[in-house]
Amino acid sequence: MPNQNDTRTEKDSLGELPVPSDAWYGIQTARAIINFPISGRAPDIDFVHAHVRIKRAAAVANCQPNWLTEQQRDAIIKACDQVLAGEYTEQFVVDRFQAGAGTSHNMNSNEVIANLANVTLGGDKGQYDKVNPNDHVNMGQSTNDTIPTAIRLTALAKLPKLLTAVNKMADAFAQLGIQEADTVKSARTHLQDAVPTTLGREFTAYAWTLKRVAKQIEACRDPLCEIGLGGSAAGTGLNTAPDYIANVAKELASLTGDAIRPADDLAAQMQSMNDVQVLSSAIRSLALELTRISNDMRLLASGPRTGIGEITLPAVQPGSSIMPGKVNPVMFEMLNQVCYQILGQDHAIAMMTQAGQLELNVMMPALGSALFDAMEWLPNAMNAATERNLDGLIINRERCAEFLHSSVGLATLLNTHIGYSKAGDIAKLSEKSGRPVRDIVAEQGLMDIDDFDAIVLKAARDGIVD
Repeated sequence: MPNQNDTRTEKDSLGELPVPSDAWYGIQTARAIINFPISGRAPDIDFVHAHVRIKRAAAVANCQPNWLTEQQRDAIIKACDQVLAGEYTEQFVVDRFQAGAGTSHNMNSNEVIANLANVTLGGDKGQYDKVNPNDHVNMGQSTNDTIPTAIRLTALAKLPKLLTAVNKMADAFAQLGIQEADTVKSARTHLQDAVPTTLGREFTAYAWTLKRVAKQIEACRDPLCEIGLGGSAAGTGLNTAPDYIANVAKELASLTGDAIRPADDLAAQMQSMNDVQVLSSAIRSLALELTRISNDMRLLASGPRTGIGEITLPAVQPGSSIMPGKVNPVMFEMLNQVCYQILGQDHAIAMMTQAGQLELNVMMPALGSALFDAMEWLPNAMNAATERNLDGLIINRERCAEFLHSSVGLATLLNTHIGYSKAGDIAKLSEKSGRPVRDIVAEQGLMDIDDFDAIVLKAARDGIVD
């Protein structure tokens, strides 16, 4: 137990408990610290700020009908602004795995804000006669409407970072696509030699896919702006002030810059986390595409002597503790690992989304945490891969040309000249002899090498065979 001189005693409905003297939180937070020593992870900072913005907006809305005095409102606003400015972050201490629905986090916020407000008004920590955590900071609210609203606000706050990372990687691939528009290479289907394409086309396709996924993620923004705040405990609006629902949404819109508005059905937006699940699913789609692209980059960079080796990824660290000079595609290996973790987070979110019962989804703390992790880890990983590997990527054009002209797939270009059957004979001859199709074509007088190379370039770049 803490030294009695280092604690103050607070009381709640369960009795008394010592609270550290220097803590700005109170007894219910102290109980949560004891009850939930689970992950050792503090709450996501954007989530802390989102929840505090709700408390700030509620103070403004509750003062309008004189449910709060101006002095109480201003003290609560000052406390919230201090937290939003980065102060007292260490006072938000409840583990991410906690009481269902997030009651412990809600009280953590209420107690910190109440204590700061009390001190502003000349009171002492733990003496809540001027500003009470439940009666004043939590006025007109419930865990059941503040936590799902905070999850949505947090997702909205993290969206710009995620979308910026996606577009940044897409732009890097698009630039490589322009740069390598005429770098002809052999396409591969079924991991076998196929018709000619260009490295630029491969990169451009990655860019297009990422841009499309970015649009799908962006489309999730508007539904997240519909909040159930004001529904109170069960979506009925019990114990809320006149016009509170509209006023608190308006204040949150001003604080966040997002088009926050009350949901048409407050109870539904407390019961259902569907809009959050839709966002998670869009992020999952991004992770799936990034996994595929990362695997392609690792394949294209494989070697350098015994693999494909059409590109060289910048070396960022030694690749082996035993093999001197070895360099591995570590940035895209890292991105793969993050993507697999995101897929797991999405599955957890899906399971927790369907686990809601009647008026409430009690899985919200872990559900929110999984979403926040995905929205933090993925842009960090994408930015690292873009900055450390896509920027500075080396194209091995001679290697591309070598594979191109050793591919029997070039015989496909002869279909419109000599027919599929005869082109097949040339392909077989090339495969058996190991000689390039272009040499056999020239030897048989079908066309000279320069003309054949021109057809290859046009087919790879434009998909047209003259």
